[in-house]
Amino acid sequence: MILKVPPVFVLLIFGGFMFVLSKVLPFGYFDFFGRRYMITALLFIALMIGLVALFQFFKLKTTVDPMAPAKASQLVTSGLYQYSRNPMYLAMLLILLAWGIWLGNAFNVLIAAGFVGYMNKFQIIPEEEALLELFGKSYKQYCTLVRRWF
Repeated sequence: MILKVPPVFVLLIFGGFMFVLSKVLPFGYFDFFGRRYMITALLFIALMIGLVALFQFFKLKTTVDPMAPAKASQLVTSGLYQYSRNPMYLAMLLILLAWGIWLGNAFNVLIAAGFVGYMNKFQIIPEEEALLELFGKSYKQYCTLVRRWF
């Protein structure tokens, strides 16, 4: 798998697009009661999902390097991974959604959707191909039982 941009940088790039959009688009602004609570909740959930997902990888002593999924020593299918095949990317999406709410422009949800599309095409599908080659039938069965995002 040849990955050109690490997922964390993709998150920052899409977050930058959201910031620019909120500054240059003269409409789409929104505000609502409880907005800061929602931002806090999304960030807390993202942090918990991300940390638990990382912990599960470290516990099984397998790689967390998204640039080299072929280095994985074990297939992680328990805990959060029984509900989502990509909880770390889900955490990134929640961070983007919180950022979009903070910026207060409704059109930022389109950029968050673009993040999902980008990650599916350029990160997740190549990762899945590498893991299928590495783990074969057990990974294929896992993919039929667990959704890609949530």
